[in-house]
Amino acid sequence: MRLVVLLFCLLLGLGAENAYAKPAAKNAKSAPAKSTSKNTPAKKTTKSSVKASSKNASKPSATKKTDAQINEQKNALKKLESDLAKKRQELALLETEEKGVLNTISILDQNLNQTRTYLSELSKSEVMLERALVQLTADIDSLDRKIETRREAMKKRIRTLYISGRNSEARVLYSLLTQEGNPDRQVYWVHHILNQDQQEVEVLQQLVQERDEKIQAESAHLSDLKQLRTKKAAEEKGLVSQMSGQEKMLQTLKHDQNMQRRALKEFEQNQKTMLALIKKLEEKRKKEIEQAKKDEAARKAKEKADKGKKKDSKAPAKTVEKPKVTVAESVKGPKCTPLKGNVISQYGLQEHPVLHIMTRNLGVEIRGKRGEAVRAAAAGSVVMVGEIDGRGPSVIIEHAGGTYSVYGHLKSIRVQEGKEVRNCEEIGEVGDVASLNGIKLYFQVSEGTQTVDPLQWLKQK
Repeated sequence: MRLVVLLFCLLLGLGAENAYAKPAAKNAKSAPAKSTSKNTPAKKTTKSSVKASSKNASKPSATKKTDAQINEQKNALKKLESDLAKKRQELALLETEEKGVLNTISILDQNLNQTRTYLSELSKSEVMLERALVQLTADIDSLDRKIETRREAMKKRIRTLYISGRNSEARVLYSLLTQEGNPDRQVYWVHHILNQDQQEVEVLQQLVQERDEKIQAESAHLSDLKQLRTKKAAEEKGLVSQMSGQEKMLQTLKHDQNMQRRALKEFEQNQKTMLALIKKLEEKRKKEIEQAKKDEAARKAKEKADKGKKKDSKAPAKTVEKPKVTVAESVKGPKCTPLKGNVISQYGLQEHPVLHIMTRNLGVEIRGKRGEAVRAAAAGSVVMVGEIDGRGPSVIIEHAGGTYSVYGHLKSIRVQEGKEVRNCEEIGEVGDVASLNGIKLYFQVSEGTQTVDPLQWLKQK
């Protein structure tokens, strides 16, 4: 029986010889010709080292996380490129259509800001790709060293086989099978000797495959980096041109009285639109109060009439909530600054920071940073979400007593009309839509139809 097992193992050994036709493997310690039946601890160590090498070869690359970040950054750049393309189309239309002065300045400013943001993201992508390339170069060098070490070991292994031949391995196998001992342990070591070469070859193949994949990734990253730097150079050149164009227009506005009159007319029209909107909301609120009063009076009259007919009515009359207030008054209690930042335009009469003409501001403007949250200044109900001339995407919140707070130039809005909001609840994200000078929040407060200084209103307890 042992002779049959020995012949079977020798046939397996011949199959292992064919593995050397593939890329060479290594490990000087693995030569079975030097092994003896008594040297079992050494063989155990050799097997564990092969397994460890195999694990390391197939382990997921540490660069996968970096690659995921690079792909995420690519998607962000695509979105920015799409937004930028739309703004540049609007800018192109300005050359063929007669646009308002304020609208033209606003589109120029938005295009300029988005170009700066795009350049910033391009620089971020450039840094990520450079770091990834450094890591890939280090990984490839490390794999090259491992592959070379294994190939050298395989050369020694082949040399040993050439000198000693398979007879030496046969003697070792025969010794294992004929000596006294645990049969299961003997079979284990027979398989170990015969499979060890095959495992070494597989590990080497995995290392070579991993290196090839990293070389391909390196080539792709180098191509991406080259394209990215070309885009960046073009955008930097375009930014200089845009800044020059904007400066030229602002200088023209500063000295062209006709253009100043047009700009002032547009500004005043935007102010009138804002006041008319608040007036409309206040009229609606007062009508609701009057209707509530009528409903309350009708309810009382019905109760009085029913009282004479039925003293113990099982079905109580429908109740209508009494109006809490009938006139506008300042909101009591804690208030929240809608955006932390420098106030760049105060309430009331002042020189406009862009137009350089005297204007009356209905609110204040607070400088913001891209991505910052805008919060409700006090608890209330959202009565309007939409686009307002000169303010862009905006939210208006009605507070107790007919006080209204307005939030303009929002990039995104996270509330809906009719919904209640808590004090300091996030309602949107600051932006630069319809802004003339960058990312900012337009913040206005009206008590009834009368605007008040928002900064003083925030200080009231």
